[in-house]
Amino acid sequence: MGEEVKRDNRGVTTTPPILTTALDRLIGQAIQRAGGWIGFDRFMALALYAPGLGYYANASRKFGHLPSSGSDFVTAPELTPLFGQTLAVQVGEALERSGTDEVWEFGAGSGVLALQLLDTLGERIARYRIVDLSGTLRARQQETLAAHATKVEWLDALPEAMQGVVVGNEVLDAMPVQLLARVGGRWFERGVVAGAQGGWAWEDRPTTLRPPIEIEGEHDYLTEIHPQAKAFIATLADRLKKGAAFFLDYGFPESEYYHPQRHMGTVMCHQAHRADDDPLVDVGAKDVTAHVDFTGIALAAQDAGLHVLGYTSQGRFLINCGLLGLSDQASVAQRALAGHLVHEHEMGELFKVIGLAAGEPWEPIGFAAGDRSHTL
Repeated sequence: MGEEVKRDNRGVTTTPPILTTALDRLIGQAIQRAGGWIGFDRFMALALYAPGLGYYANASRKFGHLPSSGSDFVTAPELTPLFGQTLAVQVGEALERSGTDEVWEFGAGSGVLALQLLDTLGERIARYRIVDLSGTLRARQQETLAAHATKVEWLDALPEAMQGVVVGNEVLDAMPVQLLARVGGRWFERGVVAGAQGGWAWEDRPTTLRPPIEIEGEHDYLTEIHPQAKAFIATLADRLKKGAAFFLDYGFPESEYYHPQRHMGTVMCHQAHRADDDPLVDVGAKDVTAHVDFTGIALAAQDAGLHVLGYTSQGRFLINCGLLGLSDQASVAQRALAGHLVHEHEMGELFKVIGLAAGEPWEPIGFAAGDRSHTL
């Protein structure tokens, strides 16, 4: 949902707001109950998902092309319908290979991707199930998907057993992360406390937690670990009895994610189409994300019994699925927008795609060329 921020989020310079909002009070109560300190993962969870108050649980617009719409960022399916039409090629192939007719989408946003997939695949989808924690977004999705109302179902949680093709666009990056900081050669977990002048402040506490690989050098270093995303993948593996899953998000393989030079962390915020690195300000009014450790996702999937079908850049994945051919039939304006999806300096390289399968593995069209599974 934005470009990587290069500044250390410890260097907060903006004066925090006075604790007056209901979300501030909720966070303050959580900090007080926890003895004065909560890990960043708990803070991020409240900031994004506190019922009725968190960013994804309140009524702000969030998705759109321009700040004038009241939105904060644009996602690929919001940018152009060519994204969903191209992804539908892979989803359709996966439905056929797995012998299923259901699609499951996590974090469906405005419902635009669901609409694109349903419009494109038609009768090949018997049921489209959306798992989304946001009641306000669900209302918007229902409006967007009114033409497919008989096929769409909303759930608050995964059932005990499921089958079909799972899609998640910019879902993993919004799962809460723990912050680890190496300061003066010692490792700490970075958490949140009440600020002396109001608002929130960072505080580090010693920890036995470590990144999954050793970070070379002795310099101070800030990074994230992703236990919630890995737990989500493990749960999905347990419930998905037959089918496949495709996740599209910005991130890196482990060797890049924990590179010694990437010492500022990847946590970033998005508000009114501007990015910043201060999640402690305007809490609940802006998105908070972290890049995805795709090696961690792949290992969690394999440990839980799924097969990794492939891993590549979004640009390569969409080209493999026929985006260029679809673009040739589109308007000049749509072709220009599609370029943003695949250009190396835009979404094409920043975003990656990983494919997973329950059951016998196969070779998806999206990874036919340029598969980077060997880098995981």
